[in-house]
Parts: sequence; structure tokens; C-alpha cells
Amino acid sequence: MPTRPAKPDKDGPERKCVLTGGKTDRAALIRLVLSPEGEVLPDVRAKAPGRGAWIGVDRDALQRALDSGKLKSALFRAFRRRDLTVAADLADQIEKQLERAALDRLGLEARAGTIVTGGERIDAAARTGKAALLLHAADAGEDGNRKLDQALRVGNDAEGSDLKGLVIAAPRTILSSALGRENVVHVAVTDQGAARRVGEALSRWHRFIGFGSGERPCETRPQGSIAAAASPDAAATAANEGLTTVHE
Repeated sequence: MPTRPAKPDKDGPERKCVLTGGKTDRAALIRLVLSPEGEVLPDVRAKAPGRGAWIGVDRDALQRALDSGKLKSALFRAFRRRDLTVAADLADQIEKQLERAALDRLGLEARAGTIVTGGERIDAAARTGKAALLLHAADAGEDGNRKLDQALRVGNDAEGSDLKGLVIAAPRTILSSALGRENVVHVAVTDQGAARRVGEALSRWHRFIGFGSGERPCETRPQGSIAAAASPDAAATAANEGLTTVHE
């Protein structure tokens, strides 16, 4: 008997940016949804029900599209309705949600026991190859960063390379609050799966706000996926190679 063709997987990994038309892994994009009143809202965790539209540009590009009306036109087509409204502070809303998601992920991993803090403990973990991801607060001192970066290279048999930790867009006060610990300046993630999850969340946040040199998924690799979503180790590798660190 003839069989029906399989329906496309609506929950598959790739989505198309409504602004650029580029396709990439949904984990690298930001989902927008409509409220019952027709207001466009960010859904960075991609959990809200109903139709969604995806964007893969950074904050500046999004603001330009918002100011020019390009974003609203693209959303008219994506949601197939014209009675929608886009708040002037949509970029601010997205940035806050991305920051919250990244810090919440760090807090979850801390409670799961996959995070090490404290200079001496991180140094020991890094030198023995147990640091899957090394993070530095935005206001961490250069000497402390340099020392732990060297420990990371030793533990990875990568002395002489540019392997280093990731400077994140949060000062020690915010990082400490997220982890529920005092004076957290550096963090080592000791589990590969946790490193991937943390790396993905940080990468999305950093790319959107333009913090460092991270890739913009729909603008630079329209048919591919970013390193943070490519494999279990890729986010940690990309971060620890300094792909999204601040240039000094």
C-alpha cells in the first residue's frame, strides 16, 4: 500500500534568519514569538508555544532593521499577520534574556558540581587537564588571567600556543551572584557536556552584544552552524581558543 511521505521535522536543528535569509543551527539563533495581543517578544530559550520567527544578527544590525522598518516587514511575512507591534526596546529585551540565560546556565552547572572556582583549585584542575572550559570575569586582572591560561596550556599539552580562557561580559560581582559564591573572578568547567552548554549560552550572548570576535551565524556562515553547536567539545574548544575573548 502507498505510504504518506514523512512530514518535515519542524523541530529539526536548522532555522532561517528572517532578516538575512541565511540558515544555521537553531541553537545559534534567537526566536521571536507573538503575544496574544500581537506584541513581538523574545523567546531566547525557544520554549514558548506557537509560531516563531528566528533572527541571527547582532544587536546593532537588529536595531538598524528595527529603525528602518525592515524587521517589522520581515515579521509581517513570518507571522502572516499585519496587526503586530514591535517594541522600540526589543534589542534590550533580547540582551537581558540572553544574559540571564547564560548566567542561569552557570548557576545550574555550579549546583550540579561541574564548576570549580578559586585560583588554586582552578590552577590544579587546568594543569591536570580537567578544565574543559576556562572563564575569566570581565574585570579580572591580566596577571591572574595569564597565569591560569598558562596552566590551561600545560594541561592540554599546548604550551607555546594561543590557547586561553574566555573573558566573559560580566564582572566578578555579577558572576559571583550567578554562582551563589563570594568573589568569583575565574571559573573552570570540568565536565565536557557542561562546557558545551555553558559555551553555547555565552556564545549566543556575546555574539548578540558584539562582545569579542565571535561569529555572527547568519551573516558569516549562512549554510552552516557555529562552533558552539557543532559537537560536544566544540564550544569549549572555541571558547578556550579565545574566539570570543576581548582583544587587548
